[in-house]
Amino acid sequence: MNFSSAKQTVKPPQRGIFPLDHESECKPYMEKYVSCLKDQHDKHHLCRELSKDYLQCRMDRQLMASEDLDKLGYSEEAKVEGAVEYDKSKEKDGFVAGKHIDGRMKWWFQSR
Repeated sequence: MNFSSAKQTVKPPQRGIFPLDHESECKPYMEKYVSCLKDQHDKHHLCRELSKDYLQCRMDRQLMASEDLDKLGYSEEAKVEGAVEYDKSKEKDGFVAGKHIDGRMKWWFQSR
């Protein structure tokens, strides 16, 4: 059986898949963003402008499809302000999830 005679269709890449930056055109933007993430302990909302610059660089050089940055989560409404990291105070005091439940729980379908 010859499989080469079958009709082959070429599909465009899925959304979110884009060419690699082989010529390192946007590498300085990427390095600034990654450095910011390290400095801010991976709190990406504090490095928002740098990630926006990196994506804009990729779009300008056709390394990804041009898209309105507002649709990518960079609108003013999507901006994160005053985010507070959870301090794990309950866990420090010895809280264990589910430990406060006495006895065995019954499911809704089990008779009471």
